[in-house]
Amino acid sequence: MERFTISLDEDLAREFDALIAARGYSNRSEAVRDILRAQIEARRLASEEASHCIANLSYVYNHHERELAERVTQDQHEHHDLCVATLHAHLDHDNCMESVILRGPTSEVQAFAEALIAKPGIRHGALNLVTAEFRSQPHSHSHADGHSHPHGHYRPRS
Repeated sequence: MERFTISLDEDLAREFDALIAARGYSNRSEAVRDILRAQIEARRLASEEASHCIANLSYVYNHHERELAERVTQDQHEHHDLCVATLHAHLDHDNCMESVILRGPTSEVQAFAEALIAKPGIRHGALNLVTAEFRSQPHSHSHADGHSHPHGHYRPRS
């Protein structure tokens, strides 16, 4: 572990300590590490260095909306190479929340998420991306319909 020292004026140090307490960090080092990771992630995504990612897409919708649930499920099936898992929660008699775990090329994940969030009836959509390294394996999976997908593993970048 590498150490470094920073100097803060009293007001900034007091505000930082209040932030640390509010978020439940046990020390300044943990808070600084998380802030640095967030800034590095933001730079990677902004500079398009993130060729692959893992992500969580969450959204709320009214399940009475005409065929919306079926259209969303169909979209997920059409993008089965990106969609890893879906969690569905019933919020009340009308509204549901779904959280979809995604992985794949960042541009494809973002395009899928934006298209799904833009569907009429989808509300409160949000995408959380984490850049990842894709490590391809020497074989790919072939499907009965003739197309294949490379096999590999996604490792979050630190």
